[in-house]
Amino acid sequence: MRKLQILTVLLLTMVKVSYALPDELLTDYNSSDPYTSLENSPEMIMGSGVMSQMQLSSFFMENNPYADEDKVARLVNLYIEESAVEGVNADVAFVQMCLETGFLRFGGLVSEEQNNFCGLGATGPGFPGVYFPDERTGVRAHVQHLKAYASAEPLAGDLVDPRYDLVTPKGKAPTIHGLAGTWAADPQYGTKLAEILERLYR
Repeated sequence: MRKLQILTVLLLTMVKVSYALPDELLTDYNSSDPYTSLENSPEMIMGSGVMSQMQLSSFFMENNPYADEDKVARLVNLYIEESAVEGVNADVAFVQMCLETGFLRFGGLVSEEQNNFCGLGATGPGFPGVYFPDERTGVRAHVQHLKAYASAEPLAGDLVDPRYDLVTPKGKAPTIHGLAGTWAADPQYGTKLAEILERLYR
């Protein structure tokens, strides 16, 4: 039932952005659900994810059954933990990792040994992006970079994102749709993230 509620509000939010529907259509849907307003929409980068470790892991393995299950479980836990530190929606951060890495298939500029799960600093041929010493540092840098886009609040943890200061102004993209043309040049980037979120909540 919760997945249905989240998916409904996700779809309503997308419609609201496109057609300027009144807030009441979102806020009156179900006042007991955490995703019943645009401010608490699943498309907001800041906030709390609602999916459990088991749900995120299962979703990932459905999309890449050949992935290392132990690694997937570690990454899920790291995204939940690191997102909680910075107040970032773990569902959004995790979904972005899925998009950026092709569900850990990689194959683009970034390679698996970089521990770079969001394409940080990968700008083109010869520029594969940042290398991180371990998975936690890579996940932490990703979460911190997302926070830089979504919030003007300072970081709660020690800075490990080497490109954090390059995001100006802080808080310029509070929703996943704001990452299109900013985080990534792809104008459909936000839509691609929303589609994976929709599948996650289905």
